[in-house]
Amino acid sequence: MNTEQSTPSPFAQQALEAMKQAVHKEMDRKKRLGHYAVIWKDGKPVKIGEDISER
Repeated sequence: MNTEQSTPSPFAQQALEAMKQAVHKEMDRKKRLGHYAVIWKDGKPVKIGEDISER
């Protein structure tokens, strides 16, 4: 197994930045609409946000 970390390629860096922006935009939209989001925290899925009632 290769444990060395290398610098991501410029393409990979652009892809990662695009994904970060998309997630930020969607999380902001959910917050403005009062929707909850599910994130991964401490090895478990967790609901966050205002509308976290069980359905």
